[in-house]
Amino acid sequence: MTQAPVQGGARTPWAELTTELATVLRPELDGIAAEMVEAIRREVRGYARPLDSKFGRDLVSAVRRAVHQFVELVEQPDVTREHDAAFFRRLGKAEYLTGRGMEGLQSAYRIGARVACRRYTEVARAAALPAETVLRVGEAVLAQIDVLAGESATGFADARGRAAGDLRRRRRVLAEHLLERGAVTAADLEQLAFQAAWPLPETIACLATGTRREGEVSLPRDLAEVVLELPRGHGLCLLVPDPGIGGRLDRLRSLLRGRSAAIGPVVPTRDAWLSGYCAQLALRLVRRNVLPVGEPVEVSGHLGELFLLHGEQLGRLLEEQEFGVLNRLPHGKASRLEDTLRALLTSWGRTAPEVARVLGIHPQTARNRLRQLENLFGDRLTDPDFRFAAETVLRIRSLLRSAGTIPPVHPVHPTAGGPP
Repeated sequence: MTQAPVQGGARTPWAELTTELATVLRPELDGIAAEMVEAIRREVRGYARPLDSKFGRDLVSAVRRAVHQFVELVEQPDVTREHDAAFFRRLGKAEYLTGRGMEGLQSAYRIGARVACRRYTEVARAAALPAETVLRVGEAVLAQIDVLAGESATGFADARGRAAGDLRRRRRVLAEHLLERGAVTAADLEQLAFQAAWPLPETIACLATGTRREGEVSLPRDLAEVVLELPRGHGLCLLVPDPGIGGRLDRLRSLLRGRSAAIGPVVPTRDAWLSGYCAQLALRLVRRNVLPVGEPVEVSGHLGELFLLHGEQLGRLLEEQEFGVLNRLPHGKASRLEDTLRALLTSWGRTAPEVARVLGIHPQTARNRLRQLENLFGDRLTDPDFRFAAETVLRIRSLLRSAGTIPPVHPVHPTAGGPP
């Protein structure tokens, strides 16, 4: 064989391989690529993602391109393949833009090269190719992978260089990962925080605001340096690290006074998504006037309401299931019996005198109403499951009614009913 030519100052050992190798490899490429993908997903931390995800599809595409390129290099070693170089540079750029380092991609290249060396050699031996060809396969694979890894490193460095000083972008990436449940491992989160020059705190709280509609909020410089900001819908999410330090949360509370805002509970940093989730739910209720307007709402004081009203639609189904007979009574009667049922469920002794005291009515009137409830619900009044469902529905209705979201009682059939 002739001495391998040089590309860009480097030898191209694939030029020393017989083209018969390309011929015997082509039918095996799909299987080899699949084996490489599985090895990479198994051995590289963070790469075991579904193959039908964007990341999975990109991984399969990259591996298939690499194995097909190897065969093309053996067949035509002198052809320039800038389209391949651009593809692998984009891989490196993507690693940077998604907040990952190059370590995972470099490991993937090494693992892919190991599998490729073994499988290409097996195919060459099975085809009884010359021993010299078999011996040179490993060197050619490593040279090819070195070039591809170099292109990815170049793409990564270019992206990082263009983003130099773009601390806001990196912090936005960090905030997005913090607010997405299980998006990254603890190690990856540390890497993202390092890239964003943002020390990971012990605790965190999320504030959801309506600042885009109500005018921008300008944070004082010292707060802007530590609070992560992320646009969400028509508003803004503020992630406050160690909220008690320097009165950060108190200062933000004062700054947001008079605006639609909700302050999520203080949680461990790994649960930042939960604080953000609670804050967003509460902000929706603020906009519906279910929760107070004008002061930032402290979610920790409204977790019960949040829990109930987040399942509001399910509550409506539960209401029809459990309260159907009550809802079909005339307005006045339904309202009185609803009040009586609430008093019964919340009383300790569940007696007519106690219900009468709660409602401020005569005991005999309470007895009459309790008998009507027994006629409507029967033994279910003593069933714990019904009592739980009924109290849940009553609490949801009370919350919505106080906000003017539902009428005092549900519309009913005009002929339904009986004596009050």
